[in-house]
Amino acid sequence: MVLPGAAMAKAIALQEIAKAISLRQQDTVKRIDVSAERFAFTPSEITVERGTTLEFHLTSEDTDHGFRIVGTEVDVEIPKRRRGETVVRYKADTAGRFVIECSRPCGAGHTAMRAGMIVKEAGSREPGTGNRESGARGK
Repeated sequence: MVLPGAAMAKAIALQEIAKAISLRQQDTVKRIDVSAERFAFTPSEITVERGTTLEFHLTSEDTDHGFRIVGTEVDVEIPKRRRGETVVRYKADTAGRFVIECSRPCGAGHTAMRAGMIVKEAGSREPGTGNRESGARGK
């Protein structure tokens, strides 16, 4: 079927818009470097928009640690200093506040070793209503 000039231009414009939307919806990977040391994670709080795929690059400045995002499947070990890094991906598809905790016993302050992650709706200043905070302790 051959379209008249104006209709053809409109069809091409709609295809370009659909292509742009499709590209925008593809996962954008955000790299986040996290360091674990003496019962703290650095950074201690992470804020991202819902739908973002996060790639955590995890290192330790002392002993073995764990990295668990409470309420998700993420639970990995971070090797001790100078033994490499752990890389884990997580798609932040639920808005809310999440607790990140050490899931490997690492010393006297282990139970206090936590960080926070806020997943907010795109374009929003406030995090979503989903609440993933937990009083659960590491393994």
